[in-house]
Amino acid sequence: MRRAGVLLLGAVPLIAAGVYLVVPADPGESGGGAEPAAAAPAPTSREDAKGRAERERAADDALIAGLPPGLAAPAKKELAQRLVSSAENSTTEWRTAYGTIEDLGDGDGYTAGIIGFCTGTHDLLTLVERYTEADPDNGLAAYLPALREVDGTDSHEGLDPGFTAAWRAEAEVPAFREAQEEERDRVYFDPAVRLAKLDGLGTLGQFVYYDAMVFHGPDTDAEGFYGLRERAMAQARTPARDGSEKAYLAAFLDVRRQAMEAKRPGIDTSRVDTAQRRFLAAGNLKLETPLEWEVYGDAYRAP
Repeated sequence: MRRAGVLLLGAVPLIAAGVYLVVPADPGESGGGAEPAAAAPAPTSREDAKGRAERERAADDALIAGLPPGLAAPAKKELAQRLVSSAENSTTEWRTAYGTIEDLGDGDGYTAGIIGFCTGTHDLLTLVERYTEADPDNGLAAYLPALREVDGTDSHEGLDPGFTAAWRAEAEVPAFREAQEEERDRVYFDPAVRLAKLDGLGTLGQFVYYDAMVFHGPDTDAEGFYGLRERAMAQARTPARDGSEKAYLAAFLDVRRQAMEAKRPGIDTSRVDTAQRRFLAAGNLKLETPLEWEVYGDAYRAP
């Protein structure tokens, strides 16, 4: 059972990495009369911009391909799901959560499934739409018009009384379980791990990004994951920019904790304080087991 008031999900990710530009100083500043430096030519067409983006992504892919798998290694990915589930579902047995569904009273409508997809934050709607494309006759397809109407609200209109039972029934279908895992990876896990690697972070840092992506949502506003990253980067350099990994992660966790408390004063922040910060204080940047942590007063151990 999830703890009320601990989940805030957002929409699909909008950006994947920061871009750093070095602008040369104007040689005319101190010389008086010198011609200003010529600006870099702008792309002449949308195709030019698209081509440049594709080249940059290919370069990022090549960089990541040469790195250790980190959190994407099967054993570490399983560990990551157990860690997140301890905070989202108060159990490390994350595969028991496919059929969970309830309204936590946090303004996001129904929260459901292995990663807390919400009827009010677009990701549950996207999950059901994509699942229905592959299987039009599934037991949730009939609720798509209602899901589109309540998207962005906490309303149950058109969903009650049958949607929760339909969700639980569909969660017994292997294809829907697989769909939940695929959407979790597409929206949350893969983008978080990719960006953490580009920022020069090891396995712990990749998990820190992933858990923040789940909780705060892959949004670009101040309280979304990408907004938190920008604020952390203003306080400490990432390892990719020759910064200290421990110092950057400490800054990121500070920013994240502040955002959690600002959103919901009095919120339990133990998923940061007695889990991730504990691993960081121990210098466990590779997230090696055994691990011991506490969330909401419950103790867990990964042998």
